[in-house]
Amino acid sequence: MDDTELKVGGYTFRFVHLAFALPVFSGIAGGAYWGYDVLNRFMDVEAGVEEVLGATARIQALEQTIGDNDVANLSAQLSAISTNMATILDQQKTLLDLRSKVERAELLTNGIDEKLRRIQDDVDSVWDAIDALEKPL
Repeated sequence: MDDTELKVGGYTFRFVHLAFALPVFSGIAGGAYWGYDVLNRFMDVEAGVEEVLGATARIQALEQTIGDNDVANLSAQLSAISTNMATILDQQKTLLDLRSKVERAELLTNGIDEKLRRIQDDVDSVWDAIDALEKPL
């Protein structure tokens, strides 16, 4: 088997040379593949880090906005608004009741001025008649 040779392109390779070169070339090819794979994984991690840094900036902006808008006290503020709204609704009901009473009072008092004026004219006329009876011509 030591005498086995392979002739390729004018070169002569012995089996011993091939047996030695094959693992070396295989190791080099595996190393190149491994290096390429490691480089791709590194690039993916680097892109992820940039994404995380971008997310960190957005998170900081959200935290700032939450702090500026006082979201922590939002529940208390909403409770106060709810209480105020309930008070306003109660007062609105009272005002609507008063409005209906005023409208009814207006219906009752419409024309009273005219009636009072006529009654006053009648009273004045009666007094004039009484005065005329007391002082005959």
